[in-house]
Amino acid sequence: MANATAEAHTEWTVERVRSLGVRTDLRTACRVIGIGETVGYRMAKNGTFPVRLIKVGRNYVVPVARLLDLLGIEAPAA
Repeated sequence: MANATAEAHTEWTVERVRSLGVRTDLRTACRVIGIGETVGYRMAKNGTFPVRLIKVGRNYVVPVARLLDLLGIEAPAA
C-alpha cells in the first residue's frame, strides 16, 4: 500500500510520460493528468474522459499519444 501511495504522488515529467510506451491503463492516465481515479472512471463510463479511450473487455486502454497531445507535449519522432 505504501508503494501505491508513493507512486500516486510521483511527479510526471515529460520523459516519464513518454516512457509509458504506446498505451497505458486508465489509473495511470488519471495520475498523469491529475484527476482522481473515481472521477476518471466515471468520466470514462459516460464518455467525457478528456482523451480517447479504447475499451477492452472490462478495462480501458489509453493511447499515450493522446495524453501527450492533451498535455501539449510533442510526441517523439519515430
